Amino acid sequence: MTMKTLALLALLSPAAALAQTPATVGNCDDWRSAAQMLAEPWEDNTRLYAEGAVRFAVIDTGEPAAGSFHLLILSPPTEAEPEVAQCKLLSLDESMGFAGLTLRDAVAQDDPVKGLIVTIPATRWLPDTDTYTDAKLSVTLNQTTGAIAGQLD
Repeated sequence: MTMKTLALLALLSPAAALAQTPATVGNCDDWRSAAQMLAEPWEDNTRLYAEGAVRFAVIDTGEPAAGSFHLLILSPPTEAEPEVAQCKLLSLDESMGFAGLTLRDAVAQDDPVKGLIVTIPATRWLPDTDTYTDAKLSVTLNQTTGAIAGQLD
């Protein structure tokens, strides 16, 4: 095979298709964001950032089994009352979470331009091959505007 053919095959491979998949950020809801859905053990699945102004918590809804984990984010800007943070839920897409997610080995950094960036180990189910793959979920949060973006690599 030529180098051009190998490069094309690499681009068409499942791994290449997974690269840089945006995650979905939505508002908290009564089901996936409920306190009883907090993943155990709590010490591995909750974290405070930005001197306590930002809280991440892993949610495990139990179903669907291949995508039951979501990331709950409480952060500034606050609503009309200063003590009420915005509540967002980050999932793989609108109907599916991640196959695995833990904050135990999360790494945070402050970027003066982008804001808080937290990289979290994740597991993703690949329905086409009925397999699981390790991934990294990068969450970027601007505390001034409240903008949150997620990227699965």
